[in-house]
Amino acid sequence: MKKRREDRLYIINNYELPEIIMSRILKATSMDHVNMTVKNLEESVKFYKDLFGFEIKKEQPDDKSKIIGNDNIKLCLYEDPDMEPEGAIAHFGFHVENFDEIMEICKSLDVKIYYDGPVQFEKSRSVYICDPNGYDIELSEVPGGGL
Repeated sequence: MKKRREDRLYIINNYELPEIIMSRILKATSMDHVNMTVKNLEESVKFYKDLFGFEIKKEQPDDKSKIIGNDNIKLCLYEDPDMEPEGAIAHFGFHVENFDEIMEICKSLDVKIYYDGPVQFEKSRSVYICDPNGYDIELSEVPGGGL
């Protein structure tokens, strides 16, 4: 007589999910960053520096952009003096533990993937997707892009 294997259950948001389902999800470990359009880049950098002590992590003058923050929080600021509507968030990002499974899992769930897959940066890769409401989400291999 064969022994029946007990499925391990995981509790997420008060729902029990068997291990087989858990292996088919992306394992987001933290909020990685928020990408924001700002009217005045220097004014915005000063605001976040003065209020939170954020440092400039990377300057991107060709894009009129700076990445600011600390070891745990990153804000990617892109200047557009004519931005509409005010308070626009371009996208938000998650660090994903099982990065190499993103493409397979997203395709299996019919998630819209931008740029035909991973985008290579200096110290990390990212996959950009879209949620059902039109919010763009960046899924990052390395927290904070390694900055």
